[in-house]
Amino acid sequence: MSVPRSNSLPARVRSDVAHNARVWNYWLGGTDHFPVDRAVGDRVTGMYPSIGEVARADRAFLGRAVRYLAGDAGIGQFLDIGTGLPTAENTHEVAQHTAPDARVVYVDNDPIVLAHARSLLTSSPEGATEYIEADARHPGQILRAARPTLDLERPVAVMLLGILSFVLDTDEALRIVRQLMDAVPSGSHLVLTHPTLELGGEGNEAAMRFWNENATPPITARTRFEFAAFLSGLDLVEPGIVSCARWRPAPGSSGPEVAQFGAVARKR
Repeated sequence: MSVPRSNSLPARVRSDVAHNARVWNYWLGGTDHFPVDRAVGDRVTGMYPSIGEVARADRAFLGRAVRYLAGDAGIGQFLDIGTGLPTAENTHEVAQHTAPDARVVYVDNDPIVLAHARSLLTSSPEGATEYIEADARHPGQILRAARPTLDLERPVAVMLLGILSFVLDTDEALRIVRQLMDAVPSGSHLVLTHPTLELGGEGNEAAMRFWNENATPPITARTRFEFAAFLSGLDLVEPGIVSCARWRPAPGSSGPEVAQFGAVARKR
C-alpha cells in the first residue's frame, strides 16, 4: 500500500505539512507517507527514541482489546473513531477472525485514509465493514451515519485510540466521550489510549512541542487523573488503567512500558 500519486491526491491533502496519520504509518513501518512526514517522524524519534515503541504498543493493544471484546465479552459491533491508515490487523480483521458476523464502522476525516479505506477495509461475508468520513468532534453526525450498519440498541465497542489527544480542550473531549457512550446501551464498552508524560520517556514533552510547531493536528498529553475522567461511571476491565503495553499482554510477551495509557471499560 502506498500514498496515491500527487496528481491523483484528494484536493485537501497537504504534501508539504506532516500529518499524524501518515507519520504514525511511517513509525509502524508502512508506506503511506511523504518526505515531510518522514523528516518530522525522524526528528521526533531523535528527540523521543521510544515513539516507535509507543506506536507499535498502541497497535498491539488494539488487537488484544478487540480479541477480548469479540470473544470473552461477546461484543459484535465496533465503532472505531480515528482509525488512521489501514495496516495489518485492522479492527475488522481481528474482530471477524473471532466473530465472523461482527460489524465494524470506521471513522476518520483524513482524505488519504478515505482514499485507501474503501478499497482495503473489506468484510467477511457474514459481517459488515463501513467507513464514515467525519470528525471526532461531531459525535452526533458519527452516530447518525453509523446507524445503517450498527444497531445502537445492542452493545457496541466505542474505540478512541489516540484520537482524544488531538482534542486539546479537555471539556470538549469529555463531551465527545459522554455523547458517544450515552447513545449506546448497557453492556457497551469504551476502549481508550492516550499519550501521557507520567509514564516516563525522556524527551517526550520536547517532542510534542516540536510536533505542534511542525505538524498537524496539534497534540496534548494528559494525566492519569484526566484520563480516568473519560471512564467515569463505567466499570474498568482488569487490569484497569495501565500503559497500553501492559494491558493483558500475551504470557511472556510484555514489552517495555510506554508513555501511553490504555484501558477498556464497560457501561453498566
